[in-house]
Amino acid sequence: MTIRFLAVLYPWTKAFHVIAVVAWMAGLFYLPRLYVYHCELQPGSAESERFKVMERRLLKQITDPAMIAAWILGILLVLTPGVINWSARWWDVKLAMVLLLSGYHGALSRWRRDFVQDRNKRPQRFYRIANEVPTLLLVVIVIMVIVRPF
Repeated sequence: MTIRFLAVLYPWTKAFHVIAVVAWMAGLFYLPRLYVYHCELQPGSAESERFKVMERRLLKQITDPAMIAAWILGILLVLTPGVINWSARWWDVKLAMVLLLSGYHGALSRWRRDFVQDRNKRPQRFYRIANEVPTLLLVVIVIMVIVRPF
């Protein structure tokens, strides 16, 4: 199913989709770095409370809205005539990676709640490793969209 009038808006939709994805990825890259440094702080300390504010603002004011915008604009792109060749398999892989990225976003939100409640039990190493997840997913997504290997 496509919506014909979206073809006229295609360049704008694509541009704003890329902007939203860049903002979303910035949040997904930075939030686990904040968690790495937050692990070093004494729960309840002034520094820990400052990190809680920074993490909340990053998630609620940048990362969450950017993800929502990326999804809405991505759906509009899918509904634009001629954008997706439904017989190509790259689309399935890209969608799977975006779903995983969205799940990772949800995990970051859950981990933030642990910090808010001063219940984080994960070490810095966990967040350092977790910080690599969005990079790997982004690499696959970009290759699927640009190269379209299958």
